[in-house]
Amino acid sequence: MAHILIVDDSKSMRKMVKFALETANHQIEEADDGQAGLNAAKTVQYDMVITDVNMPIMSGIELAKGLRAMPNYKFTPIIMLTTEAMAEKKAEGKAAGVTGWIVKPFQPDKLIAVVNKVTQ
Repeated sequence: MAHILIVDDSKSMRKMVKFALETANHQIEEADDGQAGLNAAKTVQYDMVITDVNMPIMSGIELAKGLRAMPNYKFTPIIMLTTEAMAEKKAEGKAAGVTGWIVKPFQPDKLIAVVNKVTQ
């Protein structure tokens, strides 16, 4: 079981991801934008962060950069779950320290497989 932070401005998307991962026995917490996610990560150590790219206040790319600047999040898996599929955006994510990229809509079983792979 992994303790995972889901960061997405879409409440319905957070709920879908949460439901999929809870059925695989993962513990889930949620944040509705990158700044809220970064604030949560300052008080709790998560095993993984799953975030959208495009959000108000702070984007997922900015969140990844903020997490990577924290010593205890240097090697924590960060997965982008987003509608963005352009190579330039993926390269920007990789440069920010993103571990993986999943394009929405997602298949719950594939998401669970990725989570299990990177949290073991």
